[in-house]
Amino acid sequence: MDQAAGSAQDAARSVPVCYRHPDRETGVRCTRCERPICPECMVSASVGFQCPDCVREGSGTGHAPAASRPRTVAGGAVTSDPRLLTKILIGINLAVFIAVQADSSLLDHLVLYGAWPPKPFAPTSGVAGGEWYRFVTSMFAHQEYWHIGFNMLSLWWIGGPLEAALGRARYLAVYFVSGLAGGALTYLLTSPQTASLGASGAIFGLFGATAVLMRRLNYDMRPVIALLVINLIFTFNPSMNIAWQAHIGGLVAGVVTGYAMVHAPREKRALVQYGTCAVVLVLAVALALVRTAQLT
Repeated sequence: MDQAAGSAQDAARSVPVCYRHPDRETGVRCTRCERPICPECMVSASVGFQCPDCVREGSGTGHAPAASRPRTVAGGAVTSDPRLLTKILIGINLAVFIAVQADSSLLDHLVLYGAWPPKPFAPTSGVAGGEWYRFVTSMFAHQEYWHIGFNMLSLWWIGGPLEAALGRARYLAVYFVSGLAGGALTYLLTSPQTASLGASGAIFGLFGATAVLMRRLNYDMRPVIALLVINLIFTFNPSMNIAWQAHIGGLVAGVVTGYAMVHAPREKRALVQYGTCAVVLVLAVALALVRTAQLT
């Protein structure tokens, strides 16, 4: 009995453990140095997995092990839930929609419009009246069931895969810059008393970024082009009463920022990506300032 117990203990001690985390057993070894590595330390290689030390030494960068973690095509970190932000955005839209259904007067404080009262009176509300927050709140406001249903389905189908491809921070930047650009073009070109709302500008931006990404990866672009054409047909249908300015503004912003995300040179990736987003955002603010000057 004593001998048998000793053998069991020896066998337990022979189970390999991660060289960086001795408390974790593992059956995977680095393909270069053959040291045991746990899932947290595995870095995907062309064949099998490598440990962070071997990846760092092989690249010659001298970066910390965290820099060797798997990255998306745009340089974002690969996460365990690649659709987390998409779920959160859908949740916020649904929460605002429920609140509006419970109290319809809330919508008056969320929608985007230029100015009230109209000239020759000085505006006391609207963007020209200092309510710039409406550019953001209108992106999450919906009134009709078909409107929020169509937008949320589009956000799930398009946004989820794009978030996984870009990474969370870059995905969120494209979403908000596109939505704000669409709002700025709507503010510039529509009547100051016309109210607009919805996430369509941001979603059209995701459409544009997705098209650029698929082109970059040499994927079949026909499905996304067909879907985009169908949406544009609805956009310019007079009976739908849709703010086409938001769709076009968001689409253009999405294409521009999406191109920067997937084509930025590796050595200056973050600078080019976020710099492009900043430039588009500055242009949107400039359009809003021009329109405000016209209305005041």
